[in-house]
Amino acid sequence: MIQHWKLKQVEDLFNEPFIELIFRAQQVHRRYFNPLIIQISTLLSIKTGKCPEDCKYCSQSSRYHTDLKYQSLMEIDKILMAARKAKANGSSRFCMGAAWRSPHDRDMPYLEKIIKKVKALGMETCMTLGSLSDDQAQRLAKVGLDFYNHNLDTSPEFYNKITTTKSYQQRLDTLSKIRKVGIKICSGGILGLGETVKDRASLLLQLANLPKPPESIPINMLVKIKGTPFANNENIEPFDFIRTIAITRIMIPTSYIRLSAGRNQMSEQTQAMCFMAGANSIFYGCKLLTTSNPEEDKDIILFRKLGIKTECNHNERNNTLNNQLSSNEQFYDAT
Repeated sequence: MIQHWKLKQVEDLFNEPFIELIFRAQQVHRRYFNPLIIQISTLLSIKTGKCPEDCKYCSQSSRYHTDLKYQSLMEIDKILMAARKAKANGSSRFCMGAAWRSPHDRDMPYLEKIIKKVKALGMETCMTLGSLSDDQAQRLAKVGLDFYNHNLDTSPEFYNKITTTKSYQQRLDTLSKIRKVGIKICSGGILGLGETVKDRASLLLQLANLPKPPESIPINMLVKIKGTPFANNENIEPFDFIRTIAITRIMIPTSYIRLSAGRNQMSEQTQAMCFMAGANSIFYGCKLLTTSNPEEDKDIILFRKLGIKTECNHNERNNTLNNQLSSNEQFYDAT
C-alpha cells in the first residue's frame, strides 16, 4: 500500500542521524532493486535555446545572456546517430529535450516519427517538451513514448522564487495528463537553488503523494551558469545532497532515482555514497542538454571500483529484479 506522507514525517527523516538514514535507505533499496545494477540513460537536446520561460537556473531561457548558441529542431538522422551511439555505450533509455514552453501541434508528426524510429532501435524513449495539451499527450502515448519528463523543480512554497512564467499547478496538470494516457512519469527536482531543508521536504512530499509516484525521479545538483540569476548561488553540501537521495529512496521505494545534472562537480566518493543511499540511475555521456557531464570512461572506471554493472535492457532488468527479490527473501528469512 502506498503511504500518504505528511510534512512532519519527512522533516523527521531530514533530522535523522546520517549513518542511520543511509542504513535504512539501503535496506529499503535492497528490497526492490539489485544494488549493484545501474540503469543508464542518455539525454540529447534536440532543440536548444530561445525558451520563453524565465527559470532562473536555465541557460536556455531567452531572458538571460549565457552565450548559448541557438539550435533549431535537430535533423532526425543526427538524432538516430546519437541514439545508436548511446545504445552502444550501454544506455537503455534515450531521452530527448526541446526548449519549448510547450510544443506546437505542427511539430507533433515529427516528434512522433522520432519516437517510432528510436524505439525501433530497441531503446526506451523519453521526451521533455514542456507543458502538453490532452491531445498532444494522447498522440505521444499512441506512438509508444515510454517516459515523459516534467520536473517539479522545488517546493510549491519556493517555486515562485525560481520561475514566474509557469505555475506549479500547471506542472502538476501536465503530470496528470501524462499519467492519464499511460505514459510513465519522470519528475524530480533541483537542489542548490537557495531552498531550505523544509523546501526539500515539501518537494519530496509532492512527488511521493502524487496519485502514483513517478517511476523515474531525477535529483539534480544546480549547475551554476554564468549569465543566469543563480550563477553565484552557494554550493550545496554533499552530505545534504546524499541525505536527500536517501530520503527519496525511503519515501518512494520502487522508483528509479537518477543522479542527473551536477555529477560533473561531484567527487567519486559523493557519487558512491549516493548509490549506497539508493540512487540507481544516471545520465551517461559528455553533455546534459547544455551542461557538462562526466565522460563515459570516468563512469566506467567508477563502476569498476564499486563493482557496479549497467542494466542493458528491459528484460534483463526484470530478471535481475526477480532474482534479487528472491535473494532478499532468503536473507530476511535467515535473519
